[in-house]
Amino acid sequence: MDMDKLVALCRRRGFIFQSSEIYGGINGFWDYGPLGVELKNNIKAAWWNDMVRNPPLGPDGQEIEMVGVDCALIMNPKVWVASGHAAGFADPMVACKTEGCKKLYRADKVFLVDLSPATPGGAGVAVGVEANSEAEAQTLALDVAKKFKKKHASDATSALAMPLTSIANSAAGIQGALCPNCQKNSLTPPRAFNLMFESHAGAIQSEENKVFLRPETAQGIFVNFKNVLDSTRLKLPFGIAQVGKSFRNEINPRNYTFRSREFEQMEIEFFCRPNESRMWYEFWRDVRKKWYSELGIKSSNLRPREQGPEELAHYSVGTTDIEYMFPFSDEPQELEGVAHRGDFDLNAHMKLSGKDLAYFDEEGWNAFLQEKLEPYKDDKKRREEEKKKLDKEERPKYAFVPHVVEPSAGADRFTLAVLCEAYAEDTVGGEARTVMRFHPRLAPVKAAILPLVNKEGMPEKAHALYRELKQDWNVFYDDGGAVGRRYRRQDEIGTPYCITIDGQTLQDNTVTIRERDSTEQRRIPMATVADEIRKALKPQR
Repeated sequence: MDMDKLVALCRRRGFIFQSSEIYGGINGFWDYGPLGVELKNNIKAAWWNDMVRNPPLGPDGQEIEMVGVDCALIMNPKVWVASGHAAGFADPMVACKTEGCKKLYRADKVFLVDLSPATPGGAGVAVGVEANSEAEAQTLALDVAKKFKKKHASDATSALAMPLTSIANSAAGIQGALCPNCQKNSLTPPRAFNLMFESHAGAIQSEENKVFLRPETAQGIFVNFKNVLDSTRLKLPFGIAQVGKSFRNEINPRNYTFRSREFEQMEIEFFCRPNESRMWYEFWRDVRKKWYSELGIKSSNLRPREQGPEELAHYSVGTTDIEYMFPFSDEPQELEGVAHRGDFDLNAHMKLSGKDLAYFDEEGWNAFLQEKLEPYKDDKKRREEEKKKLDKEERPKYAFVPHVVEPSAGADRFTLAVLCEAYAEDTVGGEARTVMRFHPRLAPVKAAILPLVNKEGMPEKAHALYRELKQDWNVFYDDGGAVGRRYRRQDEIGTPYCITIDGQTLQDNTVTIRERDSTEQRRIPMATVADEIRKALKPQR
């Protein structure tokens, strides 16, 4: 698929705009237009319904308990000290030293193409290329070498792309490497670059008032674990979910909306007993893989991948990256991570805050007490003595820090994947068309109401149906131009159904319903249109 065509369609039809476009835009920030906000809201609503309000049955066949929170974007800076973000949330970066360029790059995305010699009889030179993978870098290296040979009339080039980070983390290791952008000067050595956006809370911009825009939604859930537990009747296992904005000062935002500085996450922290955590990790991994397929992502483009030991975060004992084969990359890119986080986060916040975030197994404790005190049921004094002894010696054993499984999905990344997956070009009746094949649950507009002509009572019938349907869904009324042209307009924005009111409608109250993908048309009673749409939008389990 041609990404340029998709980007042009997204702008033309109001899915996605460059933020602050009239001022030249700002890199890494995007605005969602009228159709884009509907699409993204539908994605978030589908996730919330399927994972929070009506989650699947657990591996034991029992209902899963799930609640939601909405936490602040700015929290006490100590949160990020405990989580490790303040000290370690940084990417190595390199920069071009040329005036007028000064471009920054993530060091792990820069590859050096060894071109030897730079001139006939001269010394070698390494030209930098920016790529997501070694395979992509090697493809770019061949193009660089081809241009180099043509310029210098030389065949003595190796065109071997080497990861910059594998050479050295020193100035000597990249001496003479040319900037991928301007190719005029050497790059700086890699250095740490903190990805959190800084701000200040209060009237004075001092170190004491420094705060950060949150780089993830997870920590808001962890610091509210005890609040949620105390304000509900939840018992392990249970989940706390959140949909919200996060911010990362990416060194080099790229690939349209895929890597942005402001993005939205759909995240669950699922708390469970340590001895059951592996079971829940495998459960959520499988549930989340299936969810994408149910919403129209072809299995051939969906690539779940278990991380190797060298990739795992320091707290993780297992992580699956659910990846999608985007058209802008030679390798699958992450949509979601399902991580087994162990008890790292709650323990870290307990240690720094001094607050007890352990879970007390009240049901287990009561069952234990009942068993141990049963022999003394007729001796009240002895029973009380034994209970005090058990409270002191055995009760602490029933308090523990739960383990956590975290399915963390990117709302913006999935929106981009849905757009890529939906885009298609075909021919209908000998005429080329562009069509967005959205799953009906995600489609920005669920149905278009089309009076065949603007007379003979058809507009009145069409408006009545339009008013009925828009109480439940986003629908569109279109009476402009030939009906075939109106079909094409709706196909291009992904509307699953077009409902045409014509002369026969006035006679028997039936309408023509046209299905977007097959273009098949059939007559149905006007009174059943809402049921047809409702059936298509019902989640499949």
